[in-house]
Amino acid sequence: MKIIIDENIAFAKEAFSLFGNVVCLSGRDITKEVLKDADVLIVRSVTQVSEELLNNTSVKFVGTATIGTDHIDLNYLKSRNIAFADAKGCNAYAVAEYFLTALLKVCSDYKITLQDKSIGITGVGNVGSKVVKFSELIGLKVLKNDPPLQRENPNEKFYSLDEVLQCDIITLHVPLTFEGEDKTYHLLNEQNLERLKNGAILINTSRGAVIDNQALRKFINQKKLKVVLDVWENEPDPDLSLLERVKIATPHIAGYSLEGKVNGTVMIFNALNNFLGTDYKFDFNLPEVRNNLLSYTKYDFDEEEFNSLLSRIYDIESDTLQMKKMLYFDKEDRIKYFDNLRKYYPLRREFNNYLIQTDSEMMKEIFKGLRFKVM
Repeated sequence: MKIIIDENIAFAKEAFSLFGNVVCLSGRDITKEVLKDADVLIVRSVTQVSEELLNNTSVKFVGTATIGTDHIDLNYLKSRNIAFADAKGCNAYAVAEYFLTALLKVCSDYKITLQDKSIGITGVGNVGSKVVKFSELIGLKVLKNDPPLQRENPNEKFYSLDEVLQCDIITLHVPLTFEGEDKTYHLLNEQNLERLKNGAILINTSRGAVIDNQALRKFINQKKLKVVLDVWENEPDPDLSLLERVKIATPHIAGYSLEGKVNGTVMIFNALNNFLGTDYKFDFNLPEVRNNLLSYTKYDFDEEEFNSLLSRIYDIESDTLQMKKMLYFDKEDRIKYFDNLRKYYPLRREFNNYLIQTDSEMMKEIFKGLRFKVM
């Protein structure tokens, strides 16, 4: 059995070699030619899996070690009876932790207090539900928007998009879809961006095209928005004038914790076992985090102290500085640089690997809710 796999998938060679002959390639180097005699294809989000890629190949199973599937032509796979598996939820905590780290960085830098602030959360699935919990823990008034979920749970309180756009903070956690009543392509278009409050914080970790990037570029200055973008239209070549204007910019790595990546591998590994009727085992144990003791000295929630603590786990400012170096490259070098930022990204570890020392009973409960160990 021949398996073509994106080289950025954790334990790619070691784990999947149990099934057969593994060839690891950069996601953008996976072509029809290399797939001609392949049985299994396992990708991440940079590889567009379509009829153009798979026609006249022998691929019988496609897996994506990601939570999104907008890069996969699911209808084509179904029409060809090609088995498919994704890794929904694999890095949900990583993205929620990125959201919290970015939010506290913005608040600390602009001296914003979160007391009496509201947050509109659009998309309340695997990631969004965790963002809801984190937001409630730090005292935000949460407004949830998720039309498909609202139809499934008519007794649960949800808000319209117009209502959440009036919040102090807006964060997006939706899949990218191009048709139907719940279409999310350019969900935040010029008309909707105009509804945002002056000075609002806008965070997007879903897909770049959920926001009309050209329209956003205009409104950042006009409305003095504080914008955090991990995802961009036209990746890996984002709009430079938008990149220049945002407060925090990262190269589609919100979910890039070691735990998130390994969870994705485990889910596809298990799915391939199920497809083949095999029962292979692989040790996915992760190394312990050294120097994992952190201290919090305040007795209540303090944005600057909290930001200082989180920045010891994940220095999001450093990621932004690295990303903004793209402003000085030509197009070919920018594309290569964006991909290399992702390929060689130093994986973060999630909050549950860290031990917090605090004398505040209130803060102990908050840290426990965020999955920290507490002493």
